Amino acid sequence: MKTSFAFGALLFLGLALSCTPTDPMDAIDVLFASYDGDLPGAALGIIEDGTLVYSKGYGKARFEGDIAVTDSTNFRLASISKQFTATAILLLKEDSLVNLDWTLTEIFDDFPEYGKDIRLTHLLQHTSGIKDYEDFVLDTGVNNQIMDAGVLEIAKQQTEGYFKPGEQYRYSNTAYAILAEVIEKYSGIDYPTFLKNRIFDPLEMKHTVAYVGNRNTVSERAYGYDFIAERWVERDQSPTSAVLGDGGIYSNVRDLYKWDQSLYTTALLSRESLDLLFGYGKLNSGEEIDYGFGWHLKKTPQGEQVVYHTGSTTSFRNAFYRIPSKKLSVIILTNRNQVPEEGMTLWAEKVIELYTKR
Repeated sequence: MKTSFAFGALLFLGLALSCTPTDPMDAIDVLFASYDGDLPGAALGIIEDGTLVYSKGYGKARFEGDIAVTDSTNFRLASISKQFTATAILLLKEDSLVNLDWTLTEIFDDFPEYGKDIRLTHLLQHTSGIKDYEDFVLDTGVNNQIMDAGVLEIAKQQTEGYFKPGEQYRYSNTAYAILAEVIEKYSGIDYPTFLKNRIFDPLEMKHTVAYVGNRNTVSERAYGYDFIAERWVERDQSPTSAVLGDGGIYSNVRDLYKWDQSLYTTALLSRESLDLLFGYGKLNSGEEIDYGFGWHLKKTPQGEQVVYHTGSTTSFRNAFYRIPSKKLSVIILTNRNQVPEEGMTLWAEKVIELYTKR
């Protein structure tokens, strides 16, 4: 039983390949069978041609109260949050309040010398070389959680990065926490309020929130679980769970459907900004990297462009996978931590494979 949870994504894919029902939609449900019942659960959304064509909840959002997952259940998005941070920076750029070429020493007067060549673009594309803040945070429980301002302070205490800006790609949560601080400095309001005013409210994403404990609430909230000593244990937060810019947003399938649809239009961002959001980054050498602003990039075997992101944090594993040319997207949100993050991408791709066979 424990092994099946630990290798959940691979098990689901293998099961689907070996005993796929005739009906593709039934086959999709097979992929989620181990998330259904009295277990930490999952929410699935499939979007095609502007319509949320399939949405379903599996399992439990929380054992306490016996609360089932639905397509309105709000999960911690983890790194899927980064696309909202990147969008907020682009909104400020369109307002002429920030310049993507600004460096950290230009933005923060007290930032050390090593930040003189780290530009906002480097932070957005994970090419800054800035050090991982997680390495400097003690795992002492959740009573003294670090927040974005604390991450910035950790970065200010360093004297160098891993490499010179633009020389390499290295995924960085630190970068996106610092971007949240940039948003607050140049918008004049806090990060949760900026996202609410400029993204969530205009798109009527009424239940999406950058969560700050003791300040705002998450409606219909899923709580995270870990499988310990042969049982599920609620393990929802960690010392880094209060950092917002890199992963602190909660949302649900129905709100993310609205977000997905907005990305086909200029409702929020100009076409120029959308091209930056989904454009391949480049290193100093000119080599392309498979990351835009808050989105991973890849091609299908058929050569179609994919924009996607996974999310992995304490007891949550998620995937948001889009094929814009087909106007086809898959959203998978889960409240357990035992599918490897790379497995979430495979899972989303299997859903698409089965769905397109119908």
